[in-house]
Amino acid sequence: MKEIDKELESFPALHLDNQFCFSLYSLSRRVTQGYTPLLKPLDLTYPQYLVLLVLWQAYEDNQKSISVSQLSHKLKLDTGTVTPLLKRMQSKDLLSRTRSTEDERIVMIALTDKGLLLRQQAKAIPQALLCQSNTEQQDIIALKEQLQKMLRLLD
Repeated sequence: MKEIDKELESFPALHLDNQFCFSLYSLSRRVTQGYTPLLKPLDLTYPQYLVLLVLWQAYEDNQKSISVSQLSHKLKLDTGTVTPLLKRMQSKDLLSRTRSTEDERIVMIALTDKGLLLRQQAKAIPQALLCQSNTEQQDIIALKEQLQKMLRLLD
């Protein structure tokens, strides 16, 4: 019985509330849920919004198209996850997928006019989410910078 009592002693490192990963997971879910009502009028899911953010930025940088592997790298997702997402977006006429003329193994994605026009409608989303959070902008920026630093260290 003493061995069982010994096994039941407290291990704070194994308490859920002490897990850094759980705090990140919970925050991520809350933030993603906050996007849902903002993206619904645009008929977008959160992952589709992320794809569009990458494509809008590429467009601003005068890149008319990017490869699926470049997109996957930016989103930190594998191509097997990204491909079905892109197919759904293509069926909604938000982007086009074509084979590279230089290497047909490479699939290039580009915004359609509809996908580009959504950018104007989406421009208020970041500010709306910030307002929902009741958090100071500088605190959000500091947290984002810390998370990016941690990601760089883990990569």
